[in-house]
Amino acid sequence: MEDEVERRQIEQILELDYEELQIEEVEGLAESSDDDRDATGVPSIDKFTFNTDLTSLHSYLGEVDDTHHSFAFWEGGAILSLPLFYLEGVVLFPGATLPLRVIQPNFVAAVNRALTQADAPYTMGVVRVYRDYNNGPLRLAKIGTTAEIRQFRSLEDGTINVVTRGQQRFRLRRHWIDAEGAPCGEIQIIEEDVPLRTPRDAYAKLVPFSNLQSQQMISLNASSRKDGNEENNSEANSEESFENELSQTERRIHQSAIGACYESDRTDESTNSDDNNKLSESDIQSGSPCRNDSSFMGSSPSKHKKLVRNAGLGSIAHKVARPRSHLSCTVSRAFWPYWVYRMYDSYCLAQKAADMWKHIVGIPSMDGFVKKPDLLSFYIASKIPISEPTRQELLEIDGISYRLRREIELLERLDRIRCKICQNLLARRRDMLVMSSDGPLGAFVNPDGFVHEVMTFYKANGLALRSRPAKEFSWFPGYAWTIINCASCETHMGWLFTATNEKLKPKSFWGIRSCQVTDEMR
Repeated sequence: MEDEVERRQIEQILELDYEELQIEEVEGLAESSDDDRDATGVPSIDKFTFNTDLTSLHSYLGEVDDTHHSFAFWEGGAILSLPLFYLEGVVLFPGATLPLRVIQPNFVAAVNRALTQADAPYTMGVVRVYRDYNNGPLRLAKIGTTAEIRQFRSLEDGTINVVTRGQQRFRLRRHWIDAEGAPCGEIQIIEEDVPLRTPRDAYAKLVPFSNLQSQQMISLNASSRKDGNEENNSEANSEESFENELSQTERRIHQSAIGACYESDRTDESTNSDDNNKLSESDIQSGSPCRNDSSFMGSSPSKHKKLVRNAGLGSIAHKVARPRSHLSCTVSRAFWPYWVYRMYDSYCLAQKAADMWKHIVGIPSMDGFVKKPDLLSFYIASKIPISEPTRQELLEIDGISYRLRREIELLERLDRIRCKICQNLLARRRDMLVMSSDGPLGAFVNPDGFVHEVMTFYKANGLALRSRPAKEFSWFPGYAWTIINCASCETHMGWLFTATNEKLKPKSFWGIRSCQVTDEMR
């Protein structure tokens, strides 16, 4: 079945080649036709005729053979010796596709070793290299990703075309050059954490204040049930046991937080009915998505930990005394209040990140990732149109919740895309365009073996055309490419892609290299 689908896609590519139109050199800056946009100015997906699945095939590499190999998953902490592939301007994430055209002899030796090694077959390590300053020495990042070879083809000239897929993060312990000239390294697989979920025993419904006895801690939910069954007695014992384990300072803070909730509940009862103020048990157990808890989005995991660690009595009482409407009847049964757990609930964060991605990008749908926060965090990190250093920062974050929180912060604040050399404004986030089923950013390789991570936009500014359109080796079937430079500093920024087929829409779009941009937060 997969072969039949791929055959039909190849036929579509050939049809595009047969229906070419004469291309004229573009004078000035081109934008997508107004016919391709809806009333809001965003390209209308319904009017697009380009099949985005064709892009992810990387058909420009020619014929490649499947390895038909069952790939191994290494346990966290495992130490391996792998051939390394250094890439400047590219950050590989688990689950992302990386095409390679291997020309340099040392990297050809590295790929050949990966194809023949017994302990980790068809596997190599991909590491980003960078320069601290302009023209400074190249440095290797400490965190990389294993890449498993899915397809390859050795050519007569000695080069190799390869399609790989990222699998697991690793720490680079040391690296060297072997006798055949292949770069190698000793790596340690990073053990990924499991998604965090708010413990069900950490919070419960709050009973009406009028039913509580002052100066006495009773079981939460006990007064809301009339049958007085054994479960209520168990909850009361659990509450007393929990409080007995606290220090005097912790007990005072815990009781103050609960007292503040009771006071807030009594105030709410004067204007609202008990039914409107209470959360249903199903809502509590399922953990409603925290779509509005963005005020605590910090810039790094260390800041998040510091915020929770340094929170005192005043901050807890203030937050709990003025809860949001949908939390007004939720009280913490643990030392920290309910909203603190929600800040780090992986599934809650995944829902919020997926909703934001859907709103900003439009397609593809993220519904399938919501129940897999770990995969979602890597997917967004690999596709979000941000600069190369910021992408490396996301790769190095340990912890699903911390990575998702950082991505939510970027999605909320990221606005403008600028040239990293001269700060010339190139595009805005709302101008993103999805031309691949993989998303608005993807990795592509040119005939000379240079890999570029390209983000696509339907509109761009401050760019100048520097070549005539060419159709050979196009990453987007049916489109010709023209080199574009920054109009201010003349840095190579990417390419303008123009349709060679009158049936294709959009008629043109821009591809900007992620390694040449800097992020501007609003």
